[in-house]
Amino acid sequence: MEPSDYLEGHDSSGERPPSHTITVPRTPAVVPAITPVQTSAALPDSTTVAVIGGGIVGLTAALNLAERGIPVVVLEKGRIAGEQSSRNLGWIRKMARAKFDVPMSLASDRLWAQMPARVGTDVGYRQAGILYLARTEAEMAMHRDWLDSVRDLSLDSRLLTPAEIDALVPGGTGTWAGGIHTPSDGRAEPQFAASAIARTVIAKGGVIVENCAVRTLSMAAGRVSGVITERGEVRCDQVLLAGGVWSRRFLGNLGVQLLTLPIAATVARTAPLEGPTEIAVGGPDFSFRKRHDGGYTITQRGAMPTPLTLDHLLIGTRYIPMLRAQWANVRLSLGKTFIDDLALPRRWGPTARSPFERVRTLDPLPNNALNAEALHNLTQAWPIFKRTVLKETWGGMIDVTPDSLPVISPVKMIPGLTLASGFSGHGFGTSPAAGQLAADLITHQAPIVDPTPYRLERF
Repeated sequence: MEPSDYLEGHDSSGERPPSHTITVPRTPAVVPAITPVQTSAALPDSTTVAVIGGGIVGLTAALNLAERGIPVVVLEKGRIAGEQSSRNLGWIRKMARAKFDVPMSLASDRLWAQMPARVGTDVGYRQAGILYLARTEAEMAMHRDWLDSVRDLSLDSRLLTPAEIDALVPGGTGTWAGGIHTPSDGRAEPQFAASAIARTVIAKGGVIVENCAVRTLSMAAGRVSGVITERGEVRCDQVLLAGGVWSRRFLGNLGVQLLTLPIAATVARTAPLEGPTEIAVGGPDFSFRKRHDGGYTITQRGAMPTPLTLDHLLIGTRYIPMLRAQWANVRLSLGKTFIDDLALPRRWGPTARSPFERVRTLDPLPNNALNAEALHNLTQAWPIFKRTVLKETWGGMIDVTPDSLPVISPVKMIPGLTLASGFSGHGFGTSPAAGQLAADLITHQAPIVDPTPYRLERF
């Protein structure tokens, strides 16, 4: 999911159509169906690299390590890809990224194209393009400014007129100032891409253990010597922490501050529908993209639901520039999420039950009102979506940094620990290159892209 574009955020009218303008049946909230993988029941005594977190970034890092013949064990507190790695929109884009972040996306384009051959199966990758719509001249100005900023990178992004939008996505009734289109951007399928990568990790000698939370690290001679799990210790030389929204809490227990805050997201999946295009389309207040099953993934792109937690109070001031730019889209709430977060410990020892055992899978409820808004806004723009039948809805939680860039970096305070978290809704799309960069840093090989923008110390 994409909580922000151009880092500063896209402009929006701030108008919120009433959810009763279109009837959205209350489809059951689901945990997205993940292609099952036969993982290990046994916990190894030792390995070379232990990966904490079985999301797609941790898995792609493990794939790179296994392909290099380096023993690796992935430890997942719940199921692989059980949280945001299977709940995101599946977009793979360069468009709207900061100039210094584009090389990561370019490398990921290349690696996504190679992924089917690499893992021996289709992962749903299609280079069908992404189109952003602009309702106002102010929004078009942001697209122009971004295009000017990356002019020397030879991207295939180009501005569109309203007539060109109608040609690419026929049948629309919306009034657009224009848009921006990147034909080489694409998509893949979150519900089975991570599983395909996991199976390949195992086939190449890696070990994946599910339902096994890592509580903390063990240290010797001032550096990492292993991980302490709920089932015992795994000795290792290096650790990669790829724990998504949980990484901040894990590091906080070790005395290391990671600046990430959670933002909620909600998604709807439709039944198969003959839609207007294969292009993924992002409007100011909706988005849609074709799925492998013939349906669409739909979301309210102009809303950032933010259930408050203690961390919002502790580090929220670091996000003031982002909030100023995106305030019209922020939906603050205070409720059960705050109470649930307070109930989880922030400090614990190696023999204590950790937060990661208390919450195996973070499974926020979908927001039916936001799904209604998204579908209303979409049908106003493309009436064919009035035929939509919603099949599933689900929620997710995104870990966002103050600059919307991930942290892929050694943790200098803890030699032997590398971090790959804070992907701010971009983790799925950039995962092939992000995982390779993490593996490069761990093995001290030439990095696939310049790691400087992703240093932990930038904060």
